[in-house]
Amino acid sequence: MEAHTVVENYLLFSLLSAAACGVIAIIAEWLQSRRTESVARLVFGPDQRPVWWTRYASIARVLSLSGIVWGLVIFLIVPPSAAEIQPDPEASKHVLICLDSSPSMFLEDAGPQFSDSKGAEQRMVRAGNVMQSILARLDGEKTRVTVFGVYTKAVPIIEETFDKAVVQNLFDGLPVFAAFEQGPTQLTSSISDAIEYARRWPDSSTLLLVVSDGDSTDRTPIRAIPKAIADTLVVGVGSTKSATTIAGHSSKQDADSLRNLASQLRGTYFDANLKHLPSRLLDRLSVVQPRVVDDMGIREVALVVVVFGSIILSLLLPALTIGGIPEHQRLDRSSDKFGQSSRLDTSVAGGVNE
Repeated sequence: MEAHTVVENYLLFSLLSAAACGVIAIIAEWLQSRRTESVARLVFGPDQRPVWWTRYASIARVLSLSGIVWGLVIFLIVPPSAAEIQPDPEASKHVLICLDSSPSMFLEDAGPQFSDSKGAEQRMVRAGNVMQSILARLDGEKTRVTVFGVYTKAVPIIEETFDKAVVQNLFDGLPVFAAFEQGPTQLTSSISDAIEYARRWPDSSTLLLVVSDGDSTDRTPIRAIPKAIADTLVVGVGSTKSATTIAGHSSKQDADSLRNLASQLRGTYFDANLKHLPSRLLDRLSVVQPRVVDDMGIREVALVVVVFGSIILSLLLPALTIGGIPEHQRLDRSSDKFGQSSRLDTSVAGGVNE
C-alpha cells in the first residue's frame, strides 16, 4: 500500500493497528493466566482466587494497550495541522487596512497593563494584538489583504496578499513612519486617497479597517466612498485619558475624532485600547467568517486516549500488588512472618542462654 493511501485511510489503519495489538495482548494474557494457575493456591490461598475486581485487570490492560497504539499511530500519520489551502487566484473578498503610521502610534500608553501601572504596550503593538482576532477569522482561500500606511500621505505597504503573517509583522513595532516625509498627520486626507484603491474591486466585497489613535488636526471631509466597501470598522488605540508629549504636543487617543471619522465612513468606532473586539461586532462584518466552535480534532482525541491508557497501565501494577490478594491471605502471610520471626528470636535467645 502506498504511503499516501495509508494517510488518506489513517482511521482504518490506526484501528487495524490497535486490533493487532489487542490480539497480541489477549494472547499474552492467556499465557500469563496459564502460568499463574500452578501457583494460584500458594499466592491466593485455598480458594485459589484473587480479589473479585482483579478479573477486570486483563481487560483493562488489553484496552489500554490497544488505545495507546491507536493514539500513537494517529500521531504518526496525521499531520499536526491541516494542509495549507491554496488561495483562489480570483479573490472574492478583500480587506483594506488604513494603518496610522505616524510617530505617535509608537508611544507606550496602550493595553490593559497601562491602567494597572504595570507597564504599557506601544499603540502599534496593541493594534496588532487586536487585529489578530480579525485576521484569524478571514477566509484564507478567498480573501486578500491590502495595507496602506496613512501619515502625511497614503502609501501602499502590502497589496492584495493572502499571507496573514506578513500583515501581522507590520504591527511588531517596525518604524514604518520612516518611509514618509515628516510632517503633521493628514489622517482623513490620507484615508480618502487610500480607499480609492478599492474602486477596482467588486461591489460590497471589501472590509475597510482604520487603525489609528486619532491624533491629527486634519479635518478634511472624506470623499465619496467606493461601492466595493461593504463594512467599515475604525479601531482606536492609545489612552483616552492620559496624554503623552511627542514633538512638542500632547498625544492621546482622540475618541471624538475617530467616532466622527467612523460616521463619515458609515462604519463603527471601537476603543480597543483596553478590550479586544467583541464577537458580536465581528459577526456583523460580512467579510469576516462567523465564529464556529471547533470540534475536538482526531489528534486531540488520540492524545486523551494515550494519556488515559498510560495512566491506567501505570496504576494497575501497584493496585494489584496492594489490593489484589485476598485480605485473609495477607493476614496469614503476616502471621507466618511473625511466627518465623518469633522462632528465630527464641532460637537466638536460646543460643545466648546456652
